[in-house]
Amino acid sequence: MLLALLAALLLPTAAQAETGAETIRLWPGDPPGHGRPAGPERVGGEGSGQGAYTNISTPRMEVYRPERPTGAAVLVIGGGGYFRIQIDSAARPIARWLQGQGINAIVLFYRLPGDGWNADAPFQDGQRAMRLLRAHAARLGIDPDRVGVLGSSAGGHLAGILATRGDHDFYARVDAVDAQPARPDFAGLIYPVISLRAPLDTTRTARHLAGLPNAVSDYSVEAHVDAATPPIFLAHAADDPTADVGHSLALFAAMRAANRPVALHVFDRGGHSWGMGAPGSQVAAWPSLFETWLRSHQFPAPQATPAGTPDS
Repeated sequence: MLLALLAALLLPTAAQAETGAETIRLWPGDPPGHGRPAGPERVGGEGSGQGAYTNISTPRMEVYRPERPTGAAVLVIGGGGYFRIQIDSAARPIARWLQGQGINAIVLFYRLPGDGWNADAPFQDGQRAMRLLRAHAARLGIDPDRVGVLGSSAGGHLAGILATRGDHDFYARVDAVDAQPARPDFAGLIYPVISLRAPLDTTRTARHLAGLPNAVSDYSVEAHVDAATPPIFLAHAADDPTADVGHSLALFAAMRAANRPVALHVFDRGGHSWGMGAPGSQVAAWPSLFETWLRSHQFPAPQATPAGTPDS
């Protein structure tokens, strides 16, 4: 019965023909919550919005399977302030790099409050994606005990909530998939939004979540670190004008206080939204640092390869 359900979620798309990735719908019918974009799905074509997706009506995952899999998997969550998702400039380049390391890389297309969906829609979609990956583990060659998340900017906030509140049901369970655990086994957070508390409450992410009940207390990642929080890797630039480096510092302090494994890399220059990082820049070091960190926590990948190409 579960196999039939999983097969029904497979979704052929034009992107699959272009990228070679398999596409999996998150929900068997209408997603939970309310709202809907006013128009069709769009891909931005200019400036910082180039390659960014908006008007997500069909939440889904793109699965990039490696030629020599290690068994590990990473759900890649692009940022964009919960009003768009940086897919072509961040999520897909990161996924292709992970794929080259022998890791199943899965790009998440999640619903956005900025498109008119309920403000907790990203957390519903993120939680469902984690459960689906474990439900698909045997078919995809994934070790269900080595499934992590890697998020940037607002995607880092979503990844952080999954790491700290993954056991909280963000939606009423709809089928057998939802019996799977949703908390990741490790998390990488790259220039993340972490806190909705002052003075860090200046991000667009915070504005889009402000309408949720108890938004500040329930959706400040650092407030929910506990003994079950998985190892976390943080990378940030000290000169980030969008998500102040204080976000990563707050989570680092909370992890240390809870005696949980955490690594923090702060670069003095880099700004925000660097994706893989331009060659020669300080921030381009983060992929190799992340790979080394993964191996140190027994989530192995093959030997390091070059970090990739610029994405912005």
